[in-house]
Amino acid sequence: MYTLTVDDRELTVKLLLSILRKLDPKGTHIGATSPEEALRQIKDRQVDVAFLDVEMPGEVNGLDLGRRLRQIYPRLNIVIITGHKEYAIEAFELDASGYLLKPITEGAVEHQLSVLRFEQENKEEGKPGGKVRIRCFGTFEVFHNGVPVDFSYSKSKELLACLVDRHGAMCSNDTMIGCLWPDEPANQQTKARIRKYVKDLRDTFASVGIEDIIRHKDRVGVGIDISKVDCDYYRFLEGDPGVTHAFNGKYMIQYSFAEETRAELNRHKQDFNEESSIE
Repeated sequence: MYTLTVDDRELTVKLLLSILRKLDPKGTHIGATSPEEALRQIKDRQVDVAFLDVEMPGEVNGLDLGRRLRQIYPRLNIVIITGHKEYAIEAFELDASGYLLKPITEGAVEHQLSVLRFEQENKEEGKPGGKVRIRCFGTFEVFHNGVPVDFSYSKSKELLACLVDRHGAMCSNDTMIGCLWPDEPANQQTKARIRKYVKDLRDTFASVGIEDIIRHKDRVGVGIDISKVDCDYYRFLEGDPGVTHAFNGKYMIQYSFAEETRAELNRHKQDFNEESSIE
């Protein structure tokens, strides 16, 4: 892995480089204390992950540098580092891979490396394997190695959203039909549609080498293996502070079945804000 760390504080750069060399001893890890120095250092080199401090003096800050680097490396993983929580929203608008809040710890860095947007061992588009990234905040979208997953039917994608919303729980035919067609009965016709969309989900993921992401048990139901996805909703539930700060109240906005979860997430966000203000 090739990483770039940029922070105007030399001690922070040295700390991150030390952690990265420990976690990835076979990789190449370089640091810079200004955007200009960083751009000089990476000339003609393929960077996999960039750790960028937001608050750097001068005309170019970490977010500006991130946008420039994305123009050079469209599949670059960007991890924003800052001492202020309010930059979480900007980090996610940049489609950053992650968010590190100072003081930086080895555990936090290790976690960010484990949930990168673009899998380093599978950089070629379409190459089998890698973790699926699911975005629930805002509109529901699905990516594999940074590329949107193309389902044969729009209802297949909606069914996947229903399974993701259930957080790995096995869903019966009645539950899935209630999500996709709340005004229709669970009969042979609607059950046949569900079988068609489940098959499309399994075939689609099998085509990218992740055949068992959709779990299916006879007379039990269908579910998603949450260990095989990187999902902002699941990170929120795990207490990831960057994701929690970035959540703006929008969750799977194109699907009506998500309203209950959306309300629950907003209650959690309100509680989180109140606890943060007390601290």
